[in-house]
Amino acid sequence: MNAYLWITVVSLAAWGWLLLGQGFFWRTDVRLPPRREPDAWPSVCVVVPARDEAAVLPDSLPSLLAQDYPGRAEVFLVDDGSTDGTGELARELSRRLGGLPLTVDSPGEPPAGWTGKLWAVRYGIGLARARDPEYLLLTDADIAHAPDSLRELVAAAGAGGFDVVSQMARLRVASLWERLVVPAFVYFFAQLYPFRWIGRRGSRTAAAAGGCVLLRAGMAEEARIPDAIRHAVIDDVALARAVKGAGGRVWLGLADRVDSVRPYPKLGDLWRMVSRSAYAQLRHNPLLLLGTVAGLALVYLVPPAAVAVGAAGGDAATALAGAVAWAVMAGTYLPMLRYYGQPPWLAPLLPFTAFLYLLMTVDSAVQHYRGRGAAWKGRTYSRPDAVPDES
Repeated sequence: MNAYLWITVVSLAAWGWLLLGQGFFWRTDVRLPPRREPDAWPSVCVVVPARDEAAVLPDSLPSLLAQDYPGRAEVFLVDDGSTDGTGELARELSRRLGGLPLTVDSPGEPPAGWTGKLWAVRYGIGLARARDPEYLLLTDADIAHAPDSLRELVAAAGAGGFDVVSQMARLRVASLWERLVVPAFVYFFAQLYPFRWIGRRGSRTAAAAGGCVLLRAGMAEEARIPDAIRHAVIDDVALARAVKGAGGRVWLGLADRVDSVRPYPKLGDLWRMVSRSAYAQLRHNPLLLLGTVAGLALVYLVPPAAVAVGAAGGDAATALAGAVAWAVMAGTYLPMLRYYGQPPWLAPLLPFTAFLYLLMTVDSAVQHYRGRGAAWKGRTYSRPDAVPDES
C-alpha cells in the first residue's frame, strides 16, 4: 500500500467511527424530551441580553411577549449599551402589543473580566431574583419563539428532572452562503457535542445553545451562574459545564419552532460569526489548533482528494476508499440538510464547507495573536476562555 492509500484508509476508518461511535451525532431526531404538564405551573422570568438589536427586535420580542404560559411569567430585556435605540424600541413594542410584563433596564459597561453578554445576563438575573422565579429562560434578542415555547420547555424540564433544557434554534437559511455554511455549523457542533450524550445520566459531555436556555433558578445559584463563567466567550457550553459540575442535569436538542431571525447574507457575516469564537473553543492552544487543522484535513479533505488523485494516477484502491469515505460523509450530512429543508445535492459539497471552517479557525487564531481576540459589536475579548476560582 502506498502512503496516500494508507492516509485514505485512516480517513475511511475515522468515518466508520463517526458513523457508529460518536453518539449518532448525525441524526436529527433529538427533540424536546417527553413532557408532562404540572399541576401548578412554576413561575418563570425571561432574561434577554440585547446590544444594538433594533433591526431584529420587531421579529423576536413580540414572540416572547405573546407566550401562552399558564403560570406567572415576565420578561427582562437588558440593554447592553446599545446605540441604536434598542431599549426604547422594546418599550414601544410592549406598549403597543401588550402581553407578558416587560422590564427594560441597563447595567452599564461591564467591569474587567466580564464579557458584555454575561454582565447583562447577570444584571437581568439580579432583577429577576426579586420575583423569586423557579426557572429562568435565557434567550437571545434575535430568537423568535412559538407561542407555546415556554410551556413546552418548562413541561419538559419538570418531567425529565433537568436543570437545563436548551434548544438549538433553527438558524436562517435564505442566501446561498447561509445554505452552504449554516447547516454545517449545526452538524459540526453536534459532532463535537453529541446531543444524546449530553442528556445521558453520568455523561461528562456538556453543551447548551445560548439562544434558548431554560435554567432552574436554584441551580443558577448552586453553579454560580453567570459569575463562574464570566470570561467565557462560548458562554453556552461553559454554562452547561458549570451546571454539570454542580451535579445538575442538562438536555440539548434541535428546535422545531424556535428560530433565529438574524440574517447572515454574505460569507463575511458568517465568517465573523464563526471566527470570533473558534480559537476560544480550542482554549487558545496552538497544539489544539494544529490538531484541529490536521483532523479537519484528514476527515473532510482527504476523501475527495483521494478520489481525484486515485482517478488521475490509475490507483483504483485509493479512489475507491476515498469514494466510500466521501459517501459516508455525505450520507451523515443528509439528515441535517433535510432538517433545514435544503436539497440533497449540497451533501457532497461538505468538504468545501469544511475547508471554509478550517480557514475560519486559522483566521480566529491569527486575530487572537494580533491582539484582536474575539470581537463582537464593538467589544474585543482577547483573554482565554478560562475563569479562575474566586474566594
